This record gives sequence, structure tokens and C-alpha cells, in this order.
Amino acid sequence: MGKSSRVRRITDEPRGRAIAQSIARPLVFGSTACDVAEICKHCGVSDSLSLDTDALRDAVTSTTAEIAAAAVRSGRGPDAVELLVAGKYVSPAEAALFPDAGIHLIGENRLQQLQEKQDLLGQALTFDFIGHLQRRKVREVLGRVRLIHSVDSVALATEIAARAEGPTRVLVEVNADEEPSKSGIFPSQVDAFVAQISDLEHIVIGGLMAMPASTADPEGSRAAFSRVRELGERLAVAWDGRHDFRDFSMGTSQDYVVAVEEGATIVRLGRGLIERGKVE
Repeated sequence: MGKSSRVRRITDEPRGRAIAQSIARPLVFGSTACDVAEICKHCGVSDSLSLDTDALRDAVTSTTAEIAAAAVRSGRGPDAVELLVAGKYVSPAEAALFPDAGIHLIGENRLQQLQEKQDLLGQALTFDFIGHLQRRKVREVLGRVRLIHSVDSVALATEIAARAEGPTRVLVEVNADEEPSKSGIFPSQVDAFVAQISDLEHIVIGGLMAMPASTADPEGSRAAFSRVRELGERLAVAWDGRHDFRDFSMGTSQDYVVAVEEGATIVRLGRGLIERGKVE
């Protein structure tokens, strides 16, 4: 298939209409001007795109309205909470639709997916790392992300400090319900953990990340979110001047409203949001 027919196939298919919307209006990714159709061609995913910019924008608009209302109920301003979308549910070409849909912060679980999206999209999106981070991959991740959400061991914190070129904000992952099958520091051990890694010169703890035990009712997560917030607020006082503890990364697609009501500053949404942005 030649270049022109390949691009035409992208724009003719119903699942590719989101791409056609952007062809006449190039986006700028990093220092290179390119359009979404060219990105699809480059990625070789002309048949896999199922996101529609308008549908995704509508989903984002309604979600951010819910987040803003929950923030106000918690006594904060409507813009107090960031929406982070998990990148593992989309290809690089689909992620190219995010800025037009109102998504500006993406969280990656794996270094390879982070590299693929960032190398293609450059500064069009802000990247955080939200998955389990292996020590041998710290060097590559550090230079690519704004924030690491998942510091869960002294060894990992030590590696980050050794590779960092200056003060580096991270979040400590808290195992809020002390589930043996999950990673993260048990709440009863967080004080000792913070004291231990505070000896590392470049580590600045910017807050806590948590994912409560799975529950069918979002209200079932409220107590865990509240405990994490109270823990962070106490640590902020205890470590004032050394760490800031201003961020709480908590809440996913099923319970983000409750998380915001309990103090979340970053909510991590994935499949629940992405599915609403798909075309039939």
C-alpha cells in the first residue's frame, strides 16, 4: 500500500475519523510539526485507532466538572486537583489526541511505553511515572518525567537520589489497607521510612500515593483515603522545611470523586474514561 492510499485508508474508516479531524490542523510535538495522520502512519497503527476526539473531550469535560465540584465540597478551589490519565490503555497515536481532548497529564507504568509516547509527542503532554519502578531503569525514567508516584523501598529511593542531578520530588506509595499482595509502605511504617530516606540529599517527598483495597462501593474507600490524607498532613508538619507533602495521588475511575472529597490532588483515571471516548 502506497503512502497516499495508506493515509486515505486511515481517514476513510469510521474508527479513523478522529484522525481525519486533525489532518488539516497540524499539532506541534516537541520541536517537530506533524499531524495525527502522519503519527498513525509512523506508528503503523492505522487499523487500531478507536478514540474519537469529540467523544473523549465530552468525557473529559464531564469528569473534570465532577472533580471540580468534589474539590469545592472538600473546601478547596475547583482547580485544586489534576486529572492524570493512565497511558497503558492507549497507543502513542491515540495519545496524540489527548491535548485536543483536554488531557495534559499522562501516567506511564512501563519505561518502554513512556519512551515510545514521549519520543513521538515531545512536550505536547506532561509525563509522570505511576508503576512499579525497577532500580536499573531509574536513570532513563528520571530525565523523562515530572514526578514518580511509586517510591516503595529504601533501595529505590537511594537509586533515585544517586541518579538525580538536584532536588527531586517523589511520592511515597502507601499500602493503605496493608494488603500483603500489594506493594507500598504500610501506614504504621511510613514514619520510619520517611526518616530513613530523608538522609538522601536529593530526595524531596512531595506527598503520598495510595490505592485502597478493591471494593464495589466507592464509599468503601473513603476511610482509607481519609487515613492517607491525615497521615500526609501530620508528616507535612513534622518535616516542614525538608519535605512538602502537598500532593495526594489517590482515586481511580471507580472512586475518584470520593478521593477528591477526601483530599486527593491527583486522580489517576484509566479504562473508565478511555472507554467513553471510543467510537462504535
